Amino acid sequence: MSPEAPAILIALEQSGLGMAIRQSVWVYPAANVAHVLALTVLAGSVSVMDLRLLGAFRETAPAAVIAPARRVALLALSAMVFTGLVLFTAEASHVAMNPVFQVKMGLIALGVLNALIVQRSLASVLAKTPAMTALALRFRTAAVLSLAIWFCVAASGRFIAYF
Repeated sequence: MSPEAPAILIALEQSGLGMAIRQSVWVYPAANVAHVLALTVLAGSVSVMDLRLLGAFRETAPAAVIAPARRVALLALSAMVFTGLVLFTAEASHVAMNPVFQVKMGLIALGVLNALIVQRSLASVLAKTPAMTALALRFRTAAVLSLAIWFCVAASGRFIAYF
């Protein structure tokens, strides 16, 4: 427990749920493994989407690649949020005060914001873009940014344990 943490985080960590997660032989390790697996699926699906925006898989219409990959990414992100909440509840006061965790949360917000901004204008473009057609520079730029952001999210997640 981190005594300088806000009282609400200390209360969450010391709650019955927080204690049950920490004391369980299986819950915390299972949530940790599921979090890493969900990250792997998220990274794969985001990579597929971003690579298609950058011009990979040109033989296939962008919508045929991006739409299913987006569904997988949303499912993986949902799993990461759920498992992340389990992990957070067990060590809320310590984790929330960790500067690397704070950076990770900021990067996640930035990654989601980037996806939402791109999605607004990309949806109509995807519907009418045939295979072998390059997408606009703004979409390719957003894809490079997305790849960089999600790579940094994964890296910062690993660095949390060391700070």
